[in-house]
Amino acid sequence: MSLPETIAYNPGALPFTTRWTARAAVTAARVLARRRPDRVRRVMQRLCRGARPAGTAQVLAAHRAVTAASLVCAGREGCLPRSIAIALLCRLRGTWPTWCVGVRRMPPFAAHAWVQVDGEPVGEDFPADYFRLFYTVG
Repeated sequence: MSLPETIAYNPGALPFTTRWTARAAVTAARVLARRRPDRVRRVMQRLCRGARPAGTAQVLAAHRAVTAASLVCAGREGCLPRSIAIALLCRLRGTWPTWCVGVRRMPPFAAHAWVQVDGEPVGEDFPADYFRLFYTVG
């Protein structure tokens, strides 16, 4: 059974430089998301070195830019490339959110990746305790 889903997609709403920076981050994230999980984790750990902690407003702006620039990242199934792209976009600006990977606490099983600031998920429709963490980078 499939469920209809409406996704807001308007890349023209972003300024030109933000749109292309977000698209570059999404492209890099989609390449990285195809790698083995341990490889993705090592790359993300290297990238976060020396970055300042990101604030909620910075992460929310990166989330909006990534979801506006990529239809894949805007959908429900695009959590891994979306979370990686948000972290990469924040890193390009000198900050780093906490990048998280985990699973749903209640059945059915579902893996999920997201970014958070001060223990609170940013741009997610779920409460902070909805997922059990496997690991974080930040």
